Amino acid sequence: MTPATDPPMERRFGLLQATALNMSNMMGAGPFITIPLLMSAMGGPQAMLGWVVALVITVADGLVWSELGAAMPHSGGTYGYLRASFGRGGPFMAFLFIWQLIVSGPLEIASGYIGFGQYLRYLWPAATDFELKLAGALVGVVVIFLLYRQIQGIARLMVSLWAGVMITIAAVIVTGVMHFDAKVAFDFPPHAFQFSWGFLLGLGAASRVGIYDYLGYYDVCYIGDEVKEPGRVIPRSVLISLVGVALIYMGINLSIIGTMSWREFVPAADPLPPVASMFMEKIHGRGAAQLFTVLVLWTMVACVFALLLGYSRIPYAAARDGHFFKAFGRLHPTGAFPHLSLLVIGGLSIAFAFLPLMTVIDGLLTTRMAVQFIGQIGALLWLRKHRPEMKRPFRMWLYPVPALVALVGWIGLIVTQTGEQLAYALGFLVLGVASFFVWVALKVNPDTSL
Repeated sequence: MTPATDPPMERRFGLLQATALNMSNMMGAGPFITIPLLMSAMGGPQAMLGWVVALVITVADGLVWSELGAAMPHSGGTYGYLRASFGRGGPFMAFLFIWQLIVSGPLEIASGYIGFGQYLRYLWPAATDFELKLAGALVGVVVIFLLYRQIQGIARLMVSLWAGVMITIAAVIVTGVMHFDAKVAFDFPPHAFQFSWGFLLGLGAASRVGIYDYLGYYDVCYIGDEVKEPGRVIPRSVLISLVGVALIYMGINLSIIGTMSWREFVPAADPLPPVASMFMEKIHGRGAAQLFTVLVLWTMVACVFALLLGYSRIPYAAARDGHFFKAFGRLHPTGAFPHLSLLVIGGLSIAFAFLPLMTVIDGLLTTRMAVQFIGQIGALLWLRKHRPEMKRPFRMWLYPVPALVALVGWIGLIVTQTGEQLAYALGFLVLGVASFFVWVALKVNPDTSL
């Protein structure tokens, strides 16, 4: 348990701050760095179907998060939901979640650092790949410094970062609307919609890119102890973020591919080209594109800021409950934030910033879908059946239909992965299960230490 001398965490995040947190997380890196990956998945603009499929899955899954987050508004999010579910199997599921988070969380944050380096190349074309990756890692150090403070200061900073994100998005969409060419945007290759197993595999790949872009709609759930009126704020911020970002993503995507041909950046290469900067240069010239690139870099900082804020609270929550190293359960003596957890997750993210982007995206998705997303659906169904008396400020609409839609969607994304990705995910989970039973066999009490 957290020592009695630790000050309590303060509920400072209202609806505005919570929505800003989610949307900054979702929009920071994704739409600017993954358009080449999206278009390459299906070889043309028909790949936008992947974003539609991803939206259906995430909206349904967002209702799962909303009910669980409103009912259990504590730091840690999924960790707490799994721990409270499945009867005696709850600690095991919570262990697996923490196991995968130690890798998938820093990988997701690292993707923002990698994206930062890719767009920095536009401003610093003479830089080597290592220098750009080092620059992204240095951003990680700055983000840790910015988060090393009390939550009220973070709430204000979050809104400021979000404002910069919205300015960047508006610049792309307004420019795109003024120069949109439908013939360029909807230049479909031959047999683009011919149904086949290859089409389904391509749609699955495009949908996984879409899922990566939408990741973060639930980030507020990780800081539940710091949210005001969580029964109202958490569900609203999750759903507002999803709908708002879906419209913004469609606007960004159509703006770019309606001005410059998708054939200019397909097939995708690694490192990926800074397509948003290329788009602005084509319309307004290099000077304006350089200024715009600075705004893109700002959005990526906002994204990793939001991600690290949320993920740093999860090991803290587990340690506070006696399911992780005790040191992670201590709050900063004056700032009342989990400082050790922040430093560890932030440090791993910086280390992963030196990996290729495609490796990072594949790694974080394959280690997350089975345990976190599907596990949470199981937790919701279990709690509805076995704990009907639980106070639920928000109840899933049309229960259980959205939960089943999300379940089918996650399973579909898993089965359309490559054999290598599936082997990686399976091996990682088997290693996690083995670690749990080794832990028990060594007579280490799972209720006191991980």
